Amino acid sequence: MVAGPSGVGKGTVLAQLREREPGLWFSVSATTREMRPGEIDGVDYRFLSRDDFVAQRDDGRFLEWFDVYGDLKGTPRQPVEEHLAAGDDVLLEVDVQGALRVREEMPDAVLVFLDAPTPEAQAERLRARGVDAPDQIDRRLAEADIEKAVAERFDEVVVNDDADRAARQLAAILAARRHRGATD
Repeated sequence: MVAGPSGVGKGTVLAQLREREPGLWFSVSATTREMRPGEIDGVDYRFLSRDDFVAQRDDGRFLEWFDVYGDLKGTPRQPVEEHLAAGDDVLLEVDVQGALRVREEMPDAVLVFLDAPTPEAQAERLRARGVDAPDQIDRRLAEADIEKAVAERFDEVVVNDDADRAARQLAAILAARRHRGATD
């Protein structure tokens, strides 16, 4: 599972990891936020109305869920559990608090904290996305400071100073996990 603050490049790095590891099953999170240009329902997120999300949440259908900047986001439980039971490697991209919640549910999960090389690089990535107003970027950067304070609770920390290098590092972490699992 990979988590990190907004603007550290999770989507970019994970897209490269998925190219390197085509057998990796990627969990598509659910959200109540509006779809951004170019996003596809069921690929980027499962876009739900707030009422549908709350009904599924109340029915226990999320492995983790949180209010993230005013929108609800969560990981659908059933497909993750089905793929794990089938022996598949499962990749979750979640926020930091979601990763810690999944750790409570699944103590054997490997948590990787993805970080930007500098706060300035993170701020520039957020501005380059072009989806947040300046005050929202400031709020995301302030939240990032809080999220970085819990990075030591993760199994690994990867700094995304180069997306290809970060993806290779994630692939190495996955390979080590597979090897360790094969020798247990």
